[in-house]
Amino acid sequence: MLFDARVDGRTVRVDVRGKDGKYTVTLDGRALEVDLFDPGRDFVSLLIEGRSHEAGLEKRATGYTVVLADDVIEVELQDAARGEAPAPKRVADGPVRIKAPMPGKVVRMLVGAGDEVAAGAGLVVVEAMKMENELRAPRGGRILETAVREGQAVETGALLVVLE
Repeated sequence: MLFDARVDGRTVRVDVRGKDGKYTVTLDGRALEVDLFDPGRDFVSLLIEGRSHEAGLEKRATGYTVVLADDVIEVELQDAARGEAPAPKRVADGPVRIKAPMPGKVVRMLVGAGDEVAAGAGLVVVEAMKMENELRAPRGGRILETAVREGQAVETGALLVVLE
């Protein structure tokens, strides 16, 4: 998943790939191996390139406040960085299967079976690495099936919604 984050007046391109707590995080072209342990309660334990870090996370409207042992960092997530899917590509007729782009947890279902939606409408919100990713309808239509429920963990490629 590709994001932009603004930290200390500088915009950083962030690309996150991986699953099950083991990720490759690329910051402006520099790849880092990251192990993530999330015990909950707005706290994470990270092992980055062999060095241990503990961080508190406070969600704000525009991003996060990250509290480290010796520093506090404000991270502003620009629109694309909040995980909102880019403008969907044109999709042919027939059912469309919306799948999870990366492992995470379903935090909100924005539609139910039988709902009519417009192109670009939000369908489901999946949280991955403390960032919410809103998946949108590639075209207008009726929701045929919702294959997940709020609070459910999903893997990459898991079926979320079927749009007809």
